[in-house]
Amino acid sequence: MLSRLPGAQTHHWEWQLEGSCRTVGSAVFFRPAHEGRAEARQREEAAKRVCAGCPVRLECRRHALATQEPYGIWGGLTEDDRRALLVRRDPPAAPAVAA
Repeated sequence: MLSRLPGAQTHHWEWQLEGSCRTVGSAVFFRPAHEGRAEARQREEAAKRVCAGCPVRLECRRHALATQEPYGIWGGLTEDDRRALLVRRDPPAAPAVAA
C-alpha cells in the first residue's frame, strides 16, 4: 500500500519551459481541419522558423520521435517528416514467404 502518491515527473518535461513556441499561439503548430495545401505550407514554414531558433529544438524533436507524436510540428519536423524518419529508422519487416 502506498502511503503517498509519487511526485510529479516534471524533470522529463522541463525543456518545454524553454521552448520558443511558448510565445506563439499553438495554431501555428497544429493543422486546422479544413486547411488547404497552400495555407498548410505557409503555416508549416512559419512554425519551422520558430523552431529554427529554439534553444530546445533537439529535445523537442527527440521527444516527438520517441513518443511517435502523431500531430503538429515538433522540433521543426512536420508529421510527414517524422513518419519518414521513423520508417527509415525502423523499416517494416518483409512479409513472410510461405514454404
